[in-house]
Amino acid sequence: MLVVEGGEGEEAAYNEPVSPTGQYFNSSALSICILVVFESDVPIDDSPTMSTLENLFLPINPRFSSIMVKDENGVQQWKRVKVKLGDHVNVPTFPTGLESYDQCVQDYLSQIALEKLPQSRPLWDLHIIKYPTSNAEGTMVFKLHHALGDGFSLMGALFSCLHRADDPSLPLTFPTPRDKAMKKSLWGSICGVVPRVLSVCANTIRDVGWSLWKSTLAEDDTTPLRSGTPGLEFRPITISCVEFSLDDIRKIKAAVGGTVNDVISGIIFYGTQLYMQRVGEGQRRRAARVTAMVLLNTRIVSSYETVEKMTKTNAKSPWGNQFGFLHVSIPTSKNAEKADPLYFIRKARKIIKAKRSSFAVYLTGRLLEMLRKLKGPEAAALYIHTTLRKSSMTVSNLVGPIEQTIIAGHPVRSFHFMVVGVPQSLTITVISYMGKLKVAMGVEKGFIDSELLISSLKKSFERIFEAAIGQENLNRCF
Repeated sequence: MLVVEGGEGEEAAYNEPVSPTGQYFNSSALSICILVVFESDVPIDDSPTMSTLENLFLPINPRFSSIMVKDENGVQQWKRVKVKLGDHVNVPTFPTGLESYDQCVQDYLSQIALEKLPQSRPLWDLHIIKYPTSNAEGTMVFKLHHALGDGFSLMGALFSCLHRADDPSLPLTFPTPRDKAMKKSLWGSICGVVPRVLSVCANTIRDVGWSLWKSTLAEDDTTPLRSGTPGLEFRPITISCVEFSLDDIRKIKAAVGGTVNDVISGIIFYGTQLYMQRVGEGQRRRAARVTAMVLLNTRIVSSYETVEKMTKTNAKSPWGNQFGFLHVSIPTSKNAEKADPLYFIRKARKIIKAKRSSFAVYLTGRLLEMLRKLKGPEAAALYIHTTLRKSSMTVSNLVGPIEQTIIAGHPVRSFHFMVVGVPQSLTITVISYMGKLKVAMGVEKGFIDSELLISSLKKSFERIFEAAIGQENLNRCF
């Protein structure tokens, strides 16, 4: 068994306190992890994979070689330990001779999503699936505890283990937002300041008040997207994916206006409404209360930085959990089948613009910190759990490399991520890669029909594309 030294001497025993958010996500109330699924063009080979773990992955951050312990004052710390790679690497065995292993892989992902990572060793695992599916010749699944960092940090760490397939010596490149800012006159700038300040203040007051109300008093209705069953984080999930062309998303954006995020949010909003109507929700007398918890990166940078930069003192984009969450009310329609599909994009753009023009995401973080100081990290974790439980879904998105990549010598055909351990019936994640936008949905098994939900999202895209671009162009997409 390969053993990797994690630290030297007693000086390395307690080298870093656990951040408040890290304490929340690894508590009696919450245990949230991220699954990152890499689908390979070739069968998985163990040897280069183990070498990548030892020489690239583990050195990225000491937390990958540490466990959480309490010091003599009861303060949680990261303690460096020796890493036995064999304890972290799992290679499942499925029945032989099957025509397809898609269902086996799906069931296996559901199984590892439920399993808790042992607290006696560093909080990560790697699962190597050597069976081909309709999407890949082999699959690697990293399971990383959210206490190690947020999605931005953890994906940045994994991207450090990737190389470009066309030229490994070149750095990965990522999509960057296009700057469309217009130069304004001094007088125009001054005249615009006051309305913007008033708008930010109004949006902040409204968002903070509504978030507090939603977290403490209000609760979403029971719908086909929310069962409201206690202990949802302990129930099996099904993970399904759908891909959209980034070029097609940009065509819609050019025709309707807004951003790529506005378009994909509109597709998700409309798709969930179509799903609810298809399973009978349209018979409800009043519109159901459906809200999403949207995770927002609070860093002041818009793209990934090297791990070396992220781990420096006073880094612009520090390692860790640097995000906040906001409630977003999902637009509803009495008859989604007959509704204007572009209404959902316009509504998404309006909602996101207002949320971005608000300091609520920062203030909610301050409120959590105050609660932690007054009542302890367990109370803050319980508050987050209650907030998640009372809403219908969580939505998070990240950007991925533009070029095809390789990991441990394996060309990556596609990849996606999923947040697991959340007390909700539906979790949606979005990531871009090689000109595609992949939407992954983790749904409560036996409650949400994952195939119908995927179908509803596809129908949502088709109708939005047709309304924005036209039927002729839609036929070229499929």
